[in-house]
Amino acid sequence: MTVQERADTAALYKAQGVCNCCQAVTKVFADTVSADEATLMQLSSGFLAGMGCMEATCGALIGANIIAGLRSKGQGTAKLSRELLASFKEKCGATICGDLKGAKTGTVLCECPECVRNAVLALESTLEKAGL
Repeated sequence: MTVQERADTAALYKAQGVCNCCQAVTKVFADTVSADEATLMQLSSGFLAGMGCMEATCGALIGANIIAGLRSKGQGTAKLSRELLASFKEKCGATICGDLKGAKTGTVLCECPECVRNAVLALESTLEKAGL
């Protein structure tokens, strides 16, 4: 699967309500990690509406970090996480779910399917740079 196909598939999973944002990201990377799809779906099930019901980190970004940890086997994941965070924020305008959805401002910075797409693209780029 190409990077764009992976990103498009994840965005479609979210748009169709098949997965929450975190699950959509982890699901499309199931073929690249040691955890099976069912396990990834369970691990990422609690991160709908971000972490803490829009109060904290976007679920798509959390999903990307889960995959980064699995792909790096936990080695250097903190560095990957920093890079993911910066790339995602540049693409989406924020990293907190409520900020992305305009919960306090009324201005949506990035819709959920686009957050998912951007998380996949940021992850692929970060992993490629790290040789993973």
